[in-house]
Amino acid sequence: MTPSADDLAWFTAVAREHSSAIVKYFARRGPRDDAEDLAADVFATAWRRRDDVPREAVLPWLYRTAGFTLANHRRKAADVPVEHVPETGATRVGDDPELRMLFDDELRGALASVGERDRRILLLNAWEGLDGAGLAVALGISRSGADAALSRARSRLRESWGSRLTF
Repeated sequence: MTPSADDLAWFTAVAREHSSAIVKYFARRGPRDDAEDLAADVFATAWRRRDDVPREAVLPWLYRTAGFTLANHRRKAADVPVEHVPETGATRVGDDPELRMLFDDELRGALASVGERDRRILLLNAWEGLDGAGLAVALGISRSGADAALSRARSRLRESWGSRLTF
């Protein structure tokens, strides 16, 4: 199918508006040298799947795609036999690039203890500014599910943080 002028205009506007946010997403989560290349992969996917991108939630959809792109990139970088590849992205908490970006040891420890899914939700909320409908699109779940997941993740973080405080 040949792209229309509307497709090109839409994609150009999306790339101009969101490319910086997607590059920052990757720069916060891994080697900065890879951020632009990974962002280009996300936009290539958006172009190929332009009919599937929800027009009312483009950025959250891009973040969701970025999450898949990052997971694939991390799997390619790991020289591990297929039968030993973990179900989640990071092999050990200390190896998680997102946690290495944090300078505060207490926060890093609290986030490490909440689990990968909760950490992903918290960082999408804190770093990318997603909540409500945007978070739902990024996670691929309902709005009420996203609200509940964010609430649970925040609660677990508070519990973890509180257990780390020493007086």
